[in-house]
Order: sequence, then structure tokens, then C-alpha cells
Amino acid sequence: MHTVLITLLIIVAIALIVVVLLQNGKSAGLSGAISGGAEQLFGKQKARGLELILHNATIVLAILFFVLTIAVSYFDL
Repeated sequence: MHTVLITLLIIVAIALIVVVLLQNGKSAGLSGAISGGAEQLFGKQKARGLELILHNATIVLAILFFVLTIAVSYFDL
């Protein structure tokens, strides 16, 4: 059971890294950081198409990563 969980954890971790790296940066530089924060706060930017899929995949993979990490630590005892 422990080996299966470790294998799944490694696969999910690699997938999470790939999905995060495939996403586009919101803005660059200091002015981009200020305007990007305002857009995120007021919700003016809507994700569509591939961006939406990558965003949702990031959320799902992050939740799986945390659940698998907790499961590995629980079964390691």
C-alpha cells in the first residue's frame, strides 16, 4: 500500500509541476504586479479555454497532492 501511494504521489507531483509551468504569467515587472493584483481582487479577468482547464487541473492536482501526502504519512507509521 505504501509503495502504491508513493508512486501516485510522485506522478501527481510531476503532473502538478508540468501544469503550473504550462500556465502563462499574468504580468511582468512591478507595474504588472500592481495591476495583476487589482485585476485579481476585482475579478476583471476571466479565464477561458486552455487557461481555465489548466487552472482547474492545478486545483485538482494540488488537492490530490495534499491528500496523498497525508495518506503516505499516515500509513508510514
